[in-house]
Amino acid sequence: MSDLSESWAKALADYEHHLRAERDLSVHSVRAYLTDLRGLAEHASKLGVDDPSQLTLRTLRSYLATMQTLGKARTTMARRAASARVFTAWQTRTGRAPTDAGALLASPKPHRELPVALKQSEARELLDLTIASLADERPNGLRDLAILELLYATGIRVGELVGIDVDDIDGRRNVVRVFGKGRKERSVPFGAPAADALGLWMTRGRQDLQTAESGAALFLGTRGGRIDPRAVRRIVHERIAGVEGAPDLGPHGLRHTAATHLLEGGADLRSVQEILGHASLATTQIYTHVSSEHLRNAFKLAHPRA
Repeated sequence: MSDLSESWAKALADYEHHLRAERDLSVHSVRAYLTDLRGLAEHASKLGVDDPSQLTLRTLRSYLATMQTLGKARTTMARRAASARVFTAWQTRTGRAPTDAGALLASPKPHRELPVALKQSEARELLDLTIASLADERPNGLRDLAILELLYATGIRVGELVGIDVDDIDGRRNVVRVFGKGRKERSVPFGAPAADALGLWMTRGRQDLQTAESGAALFLGTRGGRIDPRAVRRIVHERIAGVEGAPDLGPHGLRHTAATHLLEGGADLRSVQEILGHASLATTQIYTHVSSEHLRNAFKLAHPRA
């Protein structure tokens, strides 16, 4: 950050430490915040604002207006505006700025596309095909089945899945303990099929991949260490590719699928929010649109005057 003023460079370095040490955000999240704020710093510097404590609402609006002129997507502008607001709030809270320049900063609402999810029949076929392959693909088949069942049953994130240890599974109550964004802990229930798949993996599959590098990790890669998120994404994509007509989805697609099927089955929105670990109910509400779309399609197919 040598091209920025000393004040900007120090503020961003302190903020990076705050994101890592105090908020315990992932490396990816920290990088995203800093990339957004570096863009703000460069724009502000061009306007003569060499100290972040001197940021004003006018400067922040100028930053967003420039992005709009450059044709940036509304989702990008909304994210960068949110990054700026969080940063200016932190500056004020920690005494680095006299006022919160971003408190009144508005941003365009991003267009929210409906998440793609598997149909219930496709989800069943995915799991049935994985079960049918177990005889030829042990121990990896047992692991893949347990991963798919758990992702579909719980809707957990891939980062949460790979972080699970053996002791995080409560087989008596059929719940798994996971650590979500910001290391927030929650317990998520799962059903009998996932419990059976986990039992098979832990008693008949895991020991075949286990090495001195395995530690307490529940899911292991081919070399015996804790499985990598990229490996899980590859597994999900390859398994779903075997389901004729199914969309190409990764682990996050199974998260969308779990949420959609829960709501279609009658679960209330607050319960789905708790299961998914969403900080805000507004994030979960997009799935109500998915269910509404399901109802509209059912109406068109079934009603004589649709």
